[in-house]
Amino acid sequence: MVHVLAVSDEVDEGLCADVRAVRGAELILACGDLPFDYLGYLMNALDVPLVFVPGNHDPDVTGYAASRAGLILRSGLPVSAPWPSGAMNADGRLVDVLGIRIAGLGGSLRYSAGPNQYSERQQARRARALSARAHWQRLRGAPAVDILLTHAPPYGVGDGDDPPHRGFRTLHGLAARLRVPLLLHGHVHPYGRRTPDLRMAGTTVRNVVGRHVFEFDATPAGREVYTDSRVANGFSES
Repeated sequence: MVHVLAVSDEVDEGLCADVRAVRGAELILACGDLPFDYLGYLMNALDVPLVFVPGNHDPDVTGYAASRAGLILRSGLPVSAPWPSGAMNADGRLVDVLGIRIAGLGGSLRYSAGPNQYSERQQARRARALSARAHWQRLRGAPAVDILLTHAPPYGVGDGDDPPHRGFRTLHGLAARLRVPLLLHGHVHPYGRRTPDLRMAGTTVRNVVGRHVFEFDATPAGREVYTDSRVANGFSES
């Protein structure tokens, strides 16, 4: 079991003052729209890995590639990443950490000229590329995807009624193709209301705006277990 701290959209002032409440976390998953300084603080204070996808209020994080010499732009020029040093950008990628395989697809439905916003067609194209990458790697022995990390929710599953907060239809098909047990997202602020987990075919969908702490079991046996309430597919709220 891996103890996970999931964060999104809202800076937790309590954690800024003292991280002891989440000291047991072994992994941070961030679903976007948080200052990179805040994410860097959490990662360094807890001394654990951090995986993130960008939100619609984050800077543009496209155009970067890894090389043996470090991070470079697609032009080949070396560059420092805008995100915290050591953090892993999972947008459109697959990341393996602590035995958990994470697929990421950041951004929101386009509603302005800002970065990290996509039309449904653009996000569907990105989703197909991510799915194909996961399938290709699975054929070569890679493990199944455990968690789908997004910023916006799926359409009709915890999204909002206003255009900026509507979810992506393509996430339904992506989660089904990946057969992923858990989808974490942000973007839709609950404003103090409790947000229960929702179900989408074989996937549990969880809004992690603010902070959420849970345990995840990525073993094959754990992924097959499902019970109601806040325990699902090998993960449980603590």
